Amino acid sequence: MGPVDCHCHLAAPEFQEDVEDVLEEAKQAKVLALVVVAEHSGEFERIIQLSERYPGFVFSCLGVHPVQKLPTGHERSVTLKDLEEALPLIERHKDCLLAIGEVGLDFTPRFASTDEQKEEQRQVLIRQIQLAKQLHLPLNVHSRSAGRPAINLLKEQGAERVLLHAFDGKPSVAMEGVKAGYFFSIPPSIIRSEQKQKLVKQLPLESICLETDSPALGPEKQVRNEPKNIFIAAEYIAKIKGISLEEVIDVTTQNALKLFPRLNIFLQK
Repeated sequence: MGPVDCHCHLAAPEFQEDVEDVLEEAKQAKVLALVVVAEHSGEFERIIQLSERYPGFVFSCLGVHPVQKLPTGHERSVTLKDLEEALPLIERHKDCLLAIGEVGLDFTPRFASTDEQKEEQRQVLIRQIQLAKQLHLPLNVHSRSAGRPAINLLKEQGAERVLLHAFDGKPSVAMEGVKAGYFFSIPPSIIRSEQKQKLVKQLPLESICLETDSPALGPEKQVRNEPKNIFIAAEYIAKIKGISLEEVIDVTTQNALKLFPRLNIFLQK
């Protein structure tokens, strides 16, 4: 089996012109499945359409990200109102979702400089953890500058199936997530990130998944990332762990199937 890209943004404006070519190249490269996440309700329909156009290859996650992009390009911390607007759409598409995501916390000072903003982010995340539990769906989680608070909140709320994507915290904090049974997905930017390299050294392979976070976190800065680059992450993990590329792909794909129970069902359709 090929690798699973557990977290990518194919509804992003960067893919508007050539998403079909990007998907075709990923298929040719023998990527098994693409897990496409949302950041806001404006992307939901596009993601659902992609999953309908590429059944058995593109899988949908809907959720509300802790940082919201405005049409002006300006970014701000999420509010409960953003979530309220999204909930009816998530409800409508719940049967075809692989997970709730991208959700989480982002305590980067330029987005969340006040305690009120951080608390509202927490409330938005709590509501989405509860929703995931009701729907028996996993969570695809963002935790920039908020690794420990995110893991603690997920544990407090009883979240069971969790993917922490592109985790930027310390390996010791990540190990708290490992103890809770959470998975960590690693992007191709590992080749230029000492923090991600240290993280992979510490994490057991049984807790690692692969992602690209396309169009971000590619092997080169400021160059659009694509799902076919998933192999770059896998090769680097193999190098750090001193094992074969095949073993990394095999184990991380098995991990993705454990994390996303519906993936097995949807792949067989």
